[in-house]
Amino acid sequence: MSAPTPAGGFAPGHAETHSGVVFFYGDRAYKVKKPVDLGFLDFRTLEARRRACHREVELNRRLSPDVYLGVAEVVDPTGEVVEHLVVMRRMPAERRLTTLLLEGADVGPHLDALARLLVDFHARAERSPAADRTASVDALAGRWAANTEGLRVYEGRFVDAEAVRVVDRLAARYLRGRRPLVEERIAAGRACDGHGDLLADDIFCLDDGPRVLDCLEFDDALRLEDVLADVAFLAMDLERLGRPDLGKRFLRTYRDLAGDTWPPSLADHHIAYRAQVRAKVAAIRADQGVAGSAEQAQALLELARRHLEAARVRLVLVGGLPGTGKSTVAAALGEAAGWEVLRSDVVRKELAGLPPAASGAAPYGTGLYAPAATDATYRALLDRARPLLERGRTVVLDASWTRDEHRRWAAALADETASDLIELRCAAPTGVAAARIRARAAGGGDASDADEAVAAAMAATADPWPTAIDLDTTPAVDEVAEAARAAVRAVPAPLD
Repeated sequence: MSAPTPAGGFAPGHAETHSGVVFFYGDRAYKVKKPVDLGFLDFRTLEARRRACHREVELNRRLSPDVYLGVAEVVDPTGEVVEHLVVMRRMPAERRLTTLLLEGADVGPHLDALARLLVDFHARAERSPAADRTASVDALAGRWAANTEGLRVYEGRFVDAEAVRVVDRLAARYLRGRRPLVEERIAAGRACDGHGDLLADDIFCLDDGPRVLDCLEFDDALRLEDVLADVAFLAMDLERLGRPDLGKRFLRTYRDLAGDTWPPSLADHHIAYRAQVRAKVAAIRADQGVAGSAEQAQALLELARRHLEAARVRLVLVGGLPGTGKSTVAAALGEAAGWEVLRSDVVRKELAGLPPAASGAAPYGTGLYAPAATDATYRALLDRARPLLERGRTVVLDASWTRDEHRRWAAALADETASDLIELRCAAPTGVAAARIRARAAGGGDASDADEAVAAAMAATADPWPTAIDLDTTPAVDEVAEAARAAVRAVPAPLD
């Protein structure tokens, strides 16, 4: 016999997570903590559960004060307290963000309202030395490592061991070179006491605005983080639900409203971290016998890997002799991916105090092209690339790169900034290159001074470049540009 439906039309029911159970009756929801030890939380004692319930109400009232009503005590016939419950106003299930998404509803305006709510929430959120420490590179690396250890116990059962390893190595490599970026965000006050667990299942889109439930209450340190890390959780979850476009929209709206700036690589990094966290939770649920959780764990781990691949910071050398199309290739790479492009011809003129289009023509190895001037140009090129790489931005360096010594300098910079060094050498038949040089000279206005004689001298004295990927630039520009992009994508990240 089924239970009667209480007044108000709400049917009774329940929902379960890895750490708790929620019972629904009437217009109320009652949440009880499971007496479990999951490593990252320990609710085995009644006192621990009592503290967690009160903390949950206190913290969640920051975003949804009208939902979290208080903590109730469950007593036995003798009056002894045997359990504690979080008492909540019941939210309409049909207005859950996940439900709306799966039904194909237009949730864009709701996400915009949510972004405004979170911008205000983060602006008011507590800042502290503890938050700054927890948002640091070392703390982030520690959390990645802890999650990896948590996943390793499930390798071979619910997650693939190689996938766990690749995610761990890619995350560590990104952080190793991005300390200036993270420190600048901390100095700008971007670290605060946030929500910590922003999932579509816990967001309800009501007519008078969103309600955000179930912040992370069992470990304060896990809520202390960069605001980007906080909102990246929902971007990850939207992608998991099949709407990466909405995740991008949500992050873009939040960024614009908050007046924030971040490189795309940092957003990808934080999205990947959130996917790794949820992969661990899914593996725990699989171990508890919840159907479908093993598949979720592996899918989330793959989502983390994809975003870490997208977050890879690269130092791309686009080289070749004059007339081989290296500047065209470099510009196409930068435009397609939003990467920074630095051109040696422009830097050389700036060092000499000349406008880019001013002539500095001289015989090969003399004037602005003397060995000392050329060394200074490459040094400056790499000096300008360093802060960009450290701040998570891929850099394309457009230069001839005919000297092995200059390439060694670039390799050292890539190593110091944990950036992936990718070397492309543009090539074209001598006649094609010569025709391009003449056409460029006739058109005027270009920073390059090289003529056919300079090209011939460079070809005669260039050092071998065995590590370069050769790129034929004789096809149409679009075809060459796509070949260059494919070559960059094909180079694997060094993971050891």
